[in-house]
Amino acid sequence: MTLPSIPHVDIESLAHFDQIVAAGATSMTGWRVQSVDLTGRTAALLELAPNGSVFLGCVLEHGAEDWIRDGGGLVFPAIPELPFDPYRGVLYDADELYAGLESGYDATPDARIYAWSRQHDEKGDTGRTLAAALHDHAIADALTELPDGRPWIGVMGGHGIKRGDAAYRAAVELGRTLAGAGLTVVTGGGPGAMEAANLGSALASYDESAVGAALNILAAVPSFRPSIADWAAAGMRVRRDFPGDGGVSIPTWFYGHEPPNVFAGAIAKYFSNAQREEVLLRRARGGIIYLPGAAGTVQEIFEAVTPNYYGDRATQIPMILVGIDHWTRQLPVWPLLQNLATDRPMDTSIHLVNTITEAAKLVGH
Repeated sequence: MTLPSIPHVDIESLAHFDQIVAAGATSMTGWRVQSVDLTGRTAALLELAPNGSVFLGCVLEHGAEDWIRDGGGLVFPAIPELPFDPYRGVLYDADELYAGLESGYDATPDARIYAWSRQHDEKGDTGRTLAAALHDHAIADALTELPDGRPWIGVMGGHGIKRGDAAYRAAVELGRTLAGAGLTVVTGGGPGAMEAANLGSALASYDESAVGAALNILAAVPSFRPSIADWAAAGMRVRRDFPGDGGVSIPTWFYGHEPPNVFAGAIAKYFSNAQREEVLLRRARGGIIYLPGAAGTVQEIFEAVTPNYYGDRATQIPMILVGIDHWTRQLPVWPLLQNLATDRPMDTSIHLVNTITEAAKLVGH
């Protein structure tokens, strides 16, 4: 017997809740309500049949909570003493992660969440594991709600590239080119090449003089070392003076020493590095460009190689390595990729080029 499917409704704000109630709803079946303060809405809730509803981290008055539980709904309570909301319904942005930056990086939510993850990273700490898993599930869910009408192009590369370097400017131009072609730039969210690509996307509609002015501001603070606060503050100034769509970034607190760059319009930050990388690769269906990097970039290359190696022609994701000398001599990844690709469908999906112009021509088609 085939059971009828139940339509799901995600409610992530009080305004959305009020809108649905005003439209004449009589049942909460299929509702998933995330982190909404429903204080003062008890009367409305008591008029709705609760069977099949789920409330995640909502604030409910006792009468409403009892009504939902007794009527067959599920109520997941807020978890106390966390520096983050594990049930959040939306992605992060730079304003949220860097709130309080004027008092130093340690005062920001990004720093406090990283500190929490380090303090609670103990074997057998079920509470910590559960909270992190719930958070990452919520982030994954919010990520699926982003529009995907434009191909997503991944840009990977080293975090050590400094603002002001020629390689940084090249990555900015890559981001501008991709965004200008109507593509969504998605990066690993960190500093260096990743920051430059998100910045380039944000500057896609600006002329060369504006790009130069933005880069001059950033060059005054070339690295997040020794001061993340100064580095982020310079980025926030550029973000304020030159607003634009910086694309998407998917960073992780696993690499807590790499602060998230401020230029992505949507930041899907995870605790789990493995889940973050899997999501990043799955969404970047238009192709992935690998700028020169070290261990992290090499890992990301082979994360993408595996599904290409075992996949067929229809499932291939283009992989473009930029920097012939880097990938054949300094870190000879390219010869290994060629050997893996021999007589397999992935032989047409791997590319080695020397310039970002060549790379941009190979993606998004």
